[in-house]
Amino acid sequence: MYMILFVLNNPDRLEEVLTAWEQAGVSGVTVLPSTGLGRIRQKEGLRDDVPLIPALEDFYHHESDINHTLFTLVDSEDLVQKVLRATEQVVGDLNQPGNGIMAVLPTVSIYGLIKRTFNGGTE
Repeated sequence: MYMILFVLNNPDRLEEVLTAWEQAGVSGVTVLPSTGLGRIRQKEGLRDDVPLIPALEDFYHHESDINHTLFTLVDSEDLVQKVLRATEQVVGDLNQPGNGIMAVLPTVSIYGLIKRTFNGGTE
């Protein structure tokens, strides 16, 4: 099993990437708003005037100032390659600056993941 982590630099492409991942065979994705060290150092990413009871998004100045970090678990190298191709079809070559960063990690153990049955198959 593998964990795919992808930092999407362009928040306007989130829905397209999620759709592409689903079409590639991914059944679940966790999406977190995120920012990087450069934006924090430039004080462009995080706000200092957050509400008393903030949501995570309240920490950022503008939606365009944040990245989205996506992660999912897949069970084969073949699916990893499908997700990579699907991602690059949406955002472009990941070897080019500004398109995002993807990391794939081998997963030794997983706890709490429940296999569910959908359309006659198992997720």
